[in-house]
Amino acid sequence: MEKGLAVSPGIAIGVAYCILEIFVNPDRKRLEEHEVNKELARYEQARERTAVDLAALQAKVEEQIGKNEAAIFAVHQTILRDPAFTNKVRHWIVEERVTAAGALHRLLEEYTSIFSKTGDEYLQERLNDIRDVVVRLSAYLSDVLNDKEESGLSGPLIVIADELLPSQAVALGEADVHGIVTQAGSQTSHAALIARSRGIPAVSGVSGLLSKVKTGDTVVVNGSEGIVSINPESEELAAYRKLEREFFDLKDQLAANRDQPAVTRDGTELKLLANINNAKDVESAVAMGAQGVGLYRTEYLYLTHENVPDENEQFAVYREILQKSPRHYVTIRTLDIGGDKTVAYLGHNHNEANPFMGWRSIRLSFEHPEFFMSQIRAIMRCAAELKSGEPGEVNMLFPMITNVEEMRKARHLVRKAEKSLDERGIPRGEVKVGMMLEVPAAAVAIHHLLELVDFVSIGSNDLVQYLTAADRDNPKVSGLCQPLSPAVVITLKHVIEACNQANIPVTLCGEMAGQPRAFLLLLGMGLRSFSMSPAFIPTIKELANQATVEHAERVVEKVMEMKTTNQVKRYLRMELEAISPDIARLDTE
Repeated sequence: MEKGLAVSPGIAIGVAYCILEIFVNPDRKRLEEHEVNKELARYEQARERTAVDLAALQAKVEEQIGKNEAAIFAVHQTILRDPAFTNKVRHWIVEERVTAAGALHRLLEEYTSIFSKTGDEYLQERLNDIRDVVVRLSAYLSDVLNDKEESGLSGPLIVIADELLPSQAVALGEADVHGIVTQAGSQTSHAALIARSRGIPAVSGVSGLLSKVKTGDTVVVNGSEGIVSINPESEELAAYRKLEREFFDLKDQLAANRDQPAVTRDGTELKLLANINNAKDVESAVAMGAQGVGLYRTEYLYLTHENVPDENEQFAVYREILQKSPRHYVTIRTLDIGGDKTVAYLGHNHNEANPFMGWRSIRLSFEHPEFFMSQIRAIMRCAAELKSGEPGEVNMLFPMITNVEEMRKARHLVRKAEKSLDERGIPRGEVKVGMMLEVPAAAVAIHHLLELVDFVSIGSNDLVQYLTAADRDNPKVSGLCQPLSPAVVITLKHVIEACNQANIPVTLCGEMAGQPRAFLLLLGMGLRSFSMSPAFIPTIKELANQATVEHAERVVEKVMEMKTTNQVKRYLRMELEAISPDIARLDTE
């Protein structure tokens, strides 16, 4: 039995499908003699497709962003054409009969060993360029779940990986995935977000798992307690199957409330919105009874796009999401790249000392104003699709705003984008402009910023890690990065009260919004709008129906007197169990 972080609640039992990333657990398969030529052909095909990708990407980035930013792809093409690079891979395939993926991994290990002996920053950047080329090549050699039928797997799958990249998560598509387990990651990693959006149990941070499990093994995922069991004994398996049935029965019961109003027991109306990554997630939002999209993470469009989405491509995607969204209500967050999400064409520095607190998000967008305005214009054009007299709203959300100067600068770009569209005679709609509150400096000075925004969205995921100075993806300090710590509670109360006093709409769109224990606290603080993974909406709606604002306010009063995170967590758990024992079962530890 393995222990990790509980990131998406519930029990799932299925067949392991291991995604063996070349940087994690390389393919050790030895080719048969008759397979060698086929493997060489696969590698050459991957090289050709990669070369086409890089050339197209260079041209598009040069056109949309600039020649300097596009230069990185010329470097990548040079690496791809380097005879020393390719000859080594071919040699190992032919002479040692390793797979192309295995040969690429071996090549990367060799370069890493050589370059690690120097502290030269230029050479370190070249190593990162080699790694980028290898990743692009390997993507064509091993598509996620591409070989399921060939492997003979059947039934529900438990995806096992070091970490799921955005492109891999999208590649899961319609596969029968019942659970996800990753070696790396946290409660806010890509895998966690994808699992929660699909309502499937997941556990992250299970160190060394890929060395203990193989494709085809029976795996149990307990996403509520962060436990993974590999090939359990029959008695243990039977007990888990009973829990799995109970979990699905409870989810089905809760999903039946999709058409019921989101209102507390004492009659206070709430707005329950969905966080989405793509148009597919909108279908889940509709199915779960969301009242709209409270956060569309546009970075996933960039991360999974084959090159650079231009203004028209962005507009088409935003329009599709608006048309599909409940009540045609959408909040579109502008590009939030950086930290753990990067794209090469925006000049990301792999060696940035502290990427989560560095050149990312709105700061990166300001560095490329014309590129940034193409997104702003696409959002405004999307708003023009709303029909007069019908319900609907398009909001534009700027991430990681730190101070008044940044918000003024964002407003200035909005005005420039409006002028640009008007001069071109392109229809645009009215868009409300808001800020994502995730930087402590903005929380402290919230009263000054409220003069410049139409609404506020609290991004609790980043706010918590910045407040606690604890990297949410670092298991060594995960005990500090706690959303229910007294410091976070005090900050949230300050922000929510400030917004309500100024009559500025405020939504919390971090993962706290879908956590039952946190709901009581946020409700008592005066929050009335919550945006969460679609799968959590029925649970929070049911909890709201059983809770009262008066009781929630008393809960806040008691929590404000508490001095430790454990006190807060234990007390809120007790209150949750008193209101609804069933919903308490859906809360992660």
